Amino acid sequence: MNNHEALRCLLCKKPLCSGACPVHTAVPVCMQLYREDRLEEAGKILFDNNPMSAITSLVCDWNRLCYGHCILNKRGVPVHWYEIEQEISGEYLKHVYITVPQETGKKVAIIGGGPAGITVAIKLREAGVGVEIFDEERRVGGVPYYGIPDFRLDKTILNRYERILFEAGVTFHGGVQVGKDLLLKDLQKRFDAVIVTAGADVPRKLNIPGEDGNPHILYSLDFLKDPKSYSLGQKVLVIGGGNVTMDAARTAVRMGCDTTIVYRKTFENMPANYREVEEAKFDGVKFELFQVPVAIEGDEAVIINCENVEDENGKVHTKTLEGTEHKMHFDTMLVSISANVDYGVFSGSNVNFDERGRLVTGEDQQAMPGLFIAGDFLTGPKTVVEAVASAKTAVASTLHYLSL
Repeated sequence: MNNHEALRCLLCKKPLCSGACPVHTAVPVCMQLYREDRLEEAGKILFDNNPMSAITSLVCDWNRLCYGHCILNKRGVPVHWYEIEQEISGEYLKHVYITVPQETGKKVAIIGGGPAGITVAIKLREAGVGVEIFDEERRVGGVPYYGIPDFRLDKTILNRYERILFEAGVTFHGGVQVGKDLLLKDLQKRFDAVIVTAGADVPRKLNIPGEDGNPHILYSLDFLKDPKSYSLGQKVLVIGGGNVTMDAARTAVRMGCDTTIVYRKTFENMPANYREVEEAKFDGVKFELFQVPVAIEGDEAVIINCENVEDENGKVHTKTLEGTEHKMHFDTMLVSISANVDYGVFSGSNVNFDERGRLVTGEDQQAMPGLFIAGDFLTGPKTVVEAVASAKTAVASTLHYLSL
């Protein structure tokens, strides 16, 4: 137990850490229980509020959320709550099971077996609703299972979620691509409601000359699913500044590659958790900042320098500097600049999109009764804990729709 760290917590009556958390984790309550060695009670509170707590405590952007909002930040010594949450939730997950009340007779299909889908399944089973999950991958877990390396997230944790879902009576259909192998409208006929929780797993392209069809270019989301199946060569460039960028770069280093991250801003602007950045540096990843590729010529990237420029409103923009073009050689370029959702799920279905091609969602579900959205499909690429928050909202809406 990390008693010293727990005793530093001020147990604030109006905790800023909880307020900054998308699922409003009851940090002071759980911290007090931890101090009293009542880990089982703390674990139940965390799991009931956030079934993915054992994962979010490991991969969450806590620097931007709970840790970054700790009142002790004013003194430069914020409490490492996320480490204590890891201990509590990791242990609790080993033996937790879902108590299912009397079955309601209602059935819901979930499209996507990632964090949002798992959360929805657990919450619906706790309400006595029958659940079946459909996912194009063979295992439960989504991006955490297929996209986060083992050195950052032990897959044993995700295997425990498979056990929890199985024991709760959830049926998982792996290797099924909704919109291709099975149509959404067919699910709507078979189930009382459908919740789409598929994540953002379509890699976003650079959209620069020389990218398409280039055998030297891979996309990090694809690469991370099975790194051992790729031969990267010696020199690897990774484009981006998020956590996926760090995961891809650190994986490449572990494969013996000379790896450099190219990012158009500075470290302070990187969306990646700063701890992941520091660990990438420790692993030997190099960084080229204020640089961006503007074209690809075979195995060379045409790079242009950038700078931050503040406009008249005080907003900082990144500006490219003409005349600074230079080339960087690579054997493999890993592109890690976010991802898009695949709306192919809705193929053959009467689902509404706005003028920008985005799915119409919101309070008015009348245009698509019985169809609910959660996770990246609703928010765009976000963190695991934000996916959980949207999943809880979708569950509440679904239960209301089902009159439960």
